[in-house]
Amino acid sequence: MARRKTDDREAAAGASGTTARATLSIADAAGETRGVALVLHGGRAASFDAVRARHLSPARMLPFAQALRGRGGPHGLAVWTLRNRYRGWNGPDMSPVQDARWALEQISLEHPGVPVYLLGHSMGGLTALCVADHPQVDAVVALAPWLDGTTPVDRVAGRRVLIVHGTEDRWTSPRNSLAYAKRAQPVAASIDYVSLQGAGHFMFRRVRLWNSLANGFILDAFGSRAGTEPAGAGELRQVLPATAGLPVVL
Repeated sequence: MARRKTDDREAAAGASGTTARATLSIADAAGETRGVALVLHGGRAASFDAVRARHLSPARMLPFAQALRGRGGPHGLAVWTLRNRYRGWNGPDMSPVQDARWALEQISLEHPGVPVYLLGHSMGGLTALCVADHPQVDAVVALAPWLDGTTPVDRVAGRRVLIVHGTEDRWTSPRNSLAYAKRAQPVAASIDYVSLQGAGHFMFRRVRLWNSLANGFILDAFGSRAGTEPAGAGELRQVLPATAGLPVVL
């Protein structure tokens, strides 16, 4: 059964928003923890409303977390799922980035030096790319991320990165995601961009492929570091060519 860790940070003097708390749901690995997947949900441009478990953005990431737990857990992969304090990015506050940094600190306290694998959707994809400079982060998956020309690429230096975006996305820009991938190529350890034909923002269409790519990428990266072969790691190799260019169209 998953355990929980609640944000104990004090609100800064004059801080925006309510006193909502971020929450981590933690599915521990079986035996020794050899890697940690951190799952990050999406949100809105601006909102200081508290995130609730019933909201669709965090609920949308539960199947990914459950699959990673089921396949990676027996091999030593712990899965930490973050529920943000606030629903919005909130301009210069960058609320979800603060929460993800807090989550990474908690991982470091429990598992110092253990590689971390980030998985985020929409605003969570942007957040994952923004916090990828944490020293324990090894790889990042950003699904339909919310990016523009100002999104920094230096944060993914030396990291493996996968970006997946549907061609029919009307909420975030596939063009901006591909431009980011091209800008990040010189600094990332590797970067893959997959264009899913006919898929939209909320991953309803071609759902099996979204899952195979995201979970397969993390399980493959984890397995390579841990010297193991979790079920599902091979799915990535079946759909994403090892010598793929940008973009891969599926």
